[in-house]
Amino acid sequence: MTPYFTNDAIVLGILIAILALVHGTAASRIPFWRQFYRVVPPLLLCYFLPALCHQPLGLISGEHSQLYFIASRYFLPASLILLCLSIDLKGVLQLGPKAITMFVTATVGIVLGGPLALLAVSLTFPQWLGADSDQLWRALSTVAGSWIGGGANQTAMKEVYGVSDQIFATMVLVDVLVANVWMGMLLYGTGIRSRIDRWLKADTSAIDTLEARVADYQAQVRRYPDLSSILIMLAVAFSGVALAHWGSESIVPVMERHAETLRAFHLHALTSTFFWLVVIATTFGLALSFTPTRGLEGVGASTWGSLFLYLLVATIGMKINLWELGGNLGLFAVGFLWIGIHAILLLVMAKLIQAPFFFVAVGSQANVGGAASAPVVASAFSPSLAPVGVLMAVLGYALGTYGAILCAQLMELATGVLR
Repeated sequence: MTPYFTNDAIVLGILIAILALVHGTAASRIPFWRQFYRVVPPLLLCYFLPALCHQPLGLISGEHSQLYFIASRYFLPASLILLCLSIDLKGVLQLGPKAITMFVTATVGIVLGGPLALLAVSLTFPQWLGADSDQLWRALSTVAGSWIGGGANQTAMKEVYGVSDQIFATMVLVDVLVANVWMGMLLYGTGIRSRIDRWLKADTSAIDTLEARVADYQAQVRRYPDLSSILIMLAVAFSGVALAHWGSESIVPVMERHAETLRAFHLHALTSTFFWLVVIATTFGLALSFTPTRGLEGVGASTWGSLFLYLLVATIGMKINLWELGGNLGLFAVGFLWIGIHAILLLVMAKLIQAPFFFVAVGSQANVGGAASAPVVASAFSPSLAPVGVLMAVLGYALGTYGAILCAQLMELATGVLR
């Protein structure tokens, strides 16, 4: 269905108006809005309001727009560079082993959640799953690839297990809708993280210390952002974007010449342009954090980085058709149960090791959402924490194919039990 507005200039205006409306009311001193945003995080509205404009309103659609491509390929790497500029890498490393523990737990939750969810739905409501059992586990392997690594890993699983185009399209829909509903729940959780952390009995001192150190540094270098300083900041950011695109376009053809070898070791992600785009942009930003360029935080580098992230969130939202949540009931049941198992395992582990909700949310999204959305969730806690999401997401790219293959084999075993 063609949306009412297909001109990207109009669509961009609508999205920016939504962002301005949300942040304007969030900054309001009116008691209603102050109470409202204590419950509903602004970032959550920036995600769901564009989704409502897609469906049921039918005003805009991600299928008829290039804005998501622009936001993910241009604004996202620029955002990563600007958010990494002022990163306190030493402070990030001091977050400790709990961060890695929660990331690994999130991966294990995806690997085990797939076969358990498939087994549960097949035994309870077999009529919901119309696909042949052999094709079903193969198709679900593509979701595992996406939720542990990303789009490159998802495509790799399609090729590895010979998934047909028709059922693959359905899996993409399950992947996008379930993963983004889960992302919305995580964003909601950021608004009540204090209560969750109290329930977890979590020690948030390392995160609080990192945020405080970044805030102190921002106060020290803050100055009036005149035109020249803004242009210098944007030149640094988008020269990094240019470098990332040039680097990825140079590296990928080399990797593709060794595609067979990489495929043998299940390293398909190394042939992905987007993978190298994220890696190079992040590395560029981290390298600059050790130079005087770090002082650009004084003219609002992280604020601009957050703006670019919010634009990405809005373009993600307008890709979601909320009406389609009611279709493909069996596959969605598997998907939501799968995410539920993943979430329960994360919360149990967090409770056991007293990890803060930040590690739950970012560890999960680094798997399920990857580099495009892990920094979004991390920045909902604090813009200074966005690079933590990036670093975890890059780790997810490395583990994605291996984890997806293991998950697929377990799902094959699950379908064998049902025969």
